[in-house]
Amino acid sequence: MKKSLIFLAFLLLFVPNLFSTENSKDDIIEELMRNAPKIFLDCRHCDFDYVRTHVNFVNYVRDRNEAQVHILVTTERNGSGGREYTFTFIGQKDFAGMNDTLKLTTNQIHTRDEVRSMFVQKLKIGLARYAAQTPISDMIKISLQRNPQKETVRDKWNYWVFNFDTDTDLNGEESRTRIALEGSVSADRVTPELKTHFSFHSEYRENRYDISGSIYKSITRSQRFFGMIVKSITDHWSVGGFTSVNSSIYSNTKLGIGIAPAIEYNYYPYSESTRHELRFLYLLGFSKNKYYEKTIYDKWSEKLMKQELSATFEIKDKWGSISTTLRGSHYFHDFSKNKLQFNTYFSLRLFEGLSLRVRGRISRIHDQLALSSEGASEEEILLHRKELATQYNYSISIGVGYTFGSIYSNVVNPRFGS
Repeated sequence: MKKSLIFLAFLLLFVPNLFSTENSKDDIIEELMRNAPKIFLDCRHCDFDYVRTHVNFVNYVRDRNEAQVHILVTTERNGSGGREYTFTFIGQKDFAGMNDTLKLTTNQIHTRDEVRSMFVQKLKIGLARYAAQTPISDMIKISLQRNPQKETVRDKWNYWVFNFDTDTDLNGEESRTRIALEGSVSADRVTPELKTHFSFHSEYRENRYDISGSIYKSITRSQRFFGMIVKSITDHWSVGGFTSVNSSIYSNTKLGIGIAPAIEYNYYPYSESTRHELRFLYLLGFSKNKYYEKTIYDKWSEKLMKQELSATFEIKDKWGSISTTLRGSHYFHDFSKNKLQFNTYFSLRLFEGLSLRVRGRISRIHDQLALSSEGASEEEILLHRKELATQYNYSISIGVGYTFGSIYSNVVNPRFGS
């Protein structure tokens, strides 16, 4: 009798599951997902957990070479203070030749949650054509949230965007206190024909030290106004100019006023700037400077003219990205007063899971006209209160990253944080 009850319990618990409709559905879904498009999302600042949670009809792979669709997401700052996202869908393997480009525009009033929701919606639209080629399409529904209506857009601000920013930092301990105050305001207006930017930044920093009862105080102040206007001429040419007004104790500049008309040529159309650029910028600058202390060239004030030429190359592709700028300038009154600077950022995917990142800057400096003739005391050097004479400066960072393991990464588990 006991054995019969055990056998009956076994049948009631396990046999029904063999014929469960739910299990059958799960098997079907699993089979469909197995054949769903494999994608590699190439995006530096995306909320991947959110994307994987809300775009769940594809398979995410860790290695771009395993993907059927490589999605390269690049961004540029737009005139409203937000960003323009460019989604470049590159078909691979079964989808070779099926390429597409979509754009998403956000502004500064959009919250982070709104931005990522818009991001996911645009991603779904772009992936629809690939999902349609696989059996998973039988489980996808497309709907229109509301009927589109044509409306005339009226912008009461006439495309102007204003930004105010302030920051206060106070920290200390028994023998040291530090106060830092910063504030800035900017105004931007960006249209396809004209780009305008004005900004003002002010900074105050005070460090106070108590060393054996003696009080030492270090104060630095700086203010800077900057303006830029750029007029679009063609899809390759632009003209405009820069203006600036600045004051800085560190740079021994009591008042510096500058203006510089400029012209730029882009080898590639500006419309392709999210993928590649090769820009040449030439400017002719005039400045008038007054100094806090007499300079090493026996000047309390002076008028200067200089010219500057820079070349910038940027490219973003499946293999990685590179951004490089070479800039040279000199003053007309003395060609030996010049500066040459090279900046670069390079990110390269070497092979599956291994990537190389290099960031560097090197400058050859012979144009420090504002250096104080009084030099800098040991205290000013240690507290970084005065600019020091130098013929060069540089910085470089090199990093290598390697990831290995499962190529699939569909699962999101937020427990205990990231």
